[in-house]
Amino acid sequence: MRIIFAGGGSGGHFYPLIAVERALRDIAIEEKIPDLDIIYAADDPYDPNLLREDGVRFLKIPAGKIRRYFSIRNLFDPFKTFFGVIKASWILYLNLPDVIFAKGGYASFPLLFAARLLGIPVIIHETDSIPGKVNRWAAKFAKRIAISYPESMKYFPKDKTALTGNPIRKEVIGGTMERAKELFELEDGIPVIFVFGGSQGSIKINESILDILKELLEFSQVIHQTGVGNINTVKKRMSITLETSKFASRYHPFTFLDEEKYKNAYKASTLIIARSGGSIFEISAMGVPSILIPLPLSAQDHQRENAYSYARTGAAEVIEEVNMTPHILLREIKLLMADKLRLSKMSDAAKFFAKPDAAQRIALEIIRLGLEH
Repeated sequence: MRIIFAGGGSGGHFYPLIAVERALRDIAIEEKIPDLDIIYAADDPYDPNLLREDGVRFLKIPAGKIRRYFSIRNLFDPFKTFFGVIKASWILYLNLPDVIFAKGGYASFPLLFAARLLGIPVIIHETDSIPGKVNRWAAKFAKRIAISYPESMKYFPKDKTALTGNPIRKEVIGGTMERAKELFELEDGIPVIFVFGGSQGSIKINESILDILKELLEFSQVIHQTGVGNINTVKKRMSITLETSKFASRYHPFTFLDEEKYKNAYKASTLIIARSGGSIFEISAMGVPSILIPLPLSAQDHQRENAYSYARTGAAEVIEEVNMTPHILLREIKLLMADKLRLSKMSDAAKFFAKPDAAQRIALEIIRLGLEH
């Protein structure tokens, strides 16, 4: 059975595809499905090392991006998309997949367009509470549609749409406190705050944390994923901010966390501060209370909608970036950390929201559709 994945451009699309890929392989072993061949087709491999480790072939398909601001690239990207459709059609003809599983976004458009032309079955998944334009269009011909939030149901045909949640890698769920202490050199008995701003990090969140870092370290330890491009700036400011602090060893900045570090950071956390993309589902699976800071310029304002949808369950608080000053962030952190009962209720709400079987449910549907085809 041959399956082609489409999507990418960000960790929010790429890592759920990897979660489904791994679930497919587990099911293939259990059901004795031979010769499972999985291909990832996108404009960019995003994490080529991970693709190689998982035995996923990468095929490059050009894809133009529609930007909501002036850019000279807007003049050329329609031609890039046109050539992407031609290349996608040729790739599909040569590889003859049984099913295409797409996460939406501009990177998946050429392959989905070609799949429609060639009559290849398509399953799409929508990560966000407000669907993107590509998934709304693809819903017209997709055989199955999976969604992460109940608010998305109104945008899709109900007879072929299922609420599955967002696929998460089982490799980032679990961990132990002992391993976390070893990896991050944590102190016993001091609460841990885990901060990350998406796969690339967030300059705004980084700056706000650094502004209040000295105060935070007086009552907590901080694991901080800064993003690869931000680490030097963070370290320079940290050296100045913590020069006279006796708690400097409680701060643990990293450019990026691998799966082992991620799951143990989640496990050790008392509170998480993060954006509100697909990571919401990892946070909820681990049952960790959170403060969400939506990315203000996200398409269709989906991060803001995601954040408030999740917060309505009682699992998180939301601070919009336009309102986030260091004083407000520190005040909210202190209020939550001081209220053990509230943290406990937030943790319970997060676990209730979690859908840790999303990858398996989607993988089963892909296999079913592939066998039908």
